[in-house]
Amino acid sequence: MSDDDVEVARRFLEVLAAAARTGDAQAVYPLLAPDVEWSTPQRDMGGVEDVRDHLTRVGPPDNLDVEFDELEVIDLGGGRIVSEAREIYRVHGMSEPAYTRRRRVELTVRDRTIARYEMRIVG
Repeated sequence: MSDDDVEVARRFLEVLAAAARTGDAQAVYPLLAPDVEWSTPQRDMGGVEDVRDHLTRVGPPDNLDVEFDELEVIDLGGGRIVSEAREIYRVHGMSEPAYTRRRRVELTVRDRTIARYEMRIVG
């Protein structure tokens, strides 16, 4: 188990969660390897510039706030990290959730950067 890999993954996930709350992804890009592979249900991207050009919708819809349950981070070894989180969306000013969603993120850490990001909605 590599504590460095887990530390890099946790930092990346924290920055990505902040980007999801604010809609500003600028802090995400320096954490990525230049040749990062980025895969979501909507599209696959390759390289930081491709991610920067196509990662256009990071934040929640305008009328919703998003928060995340505690992220579970599992080190699979060899730089591979898996995380599952629950996203909770609320209408601005309301306490009841509008909806929730579970996501599974698989990361590959290389040279203290994210070399692969794969996100899947699991519930």
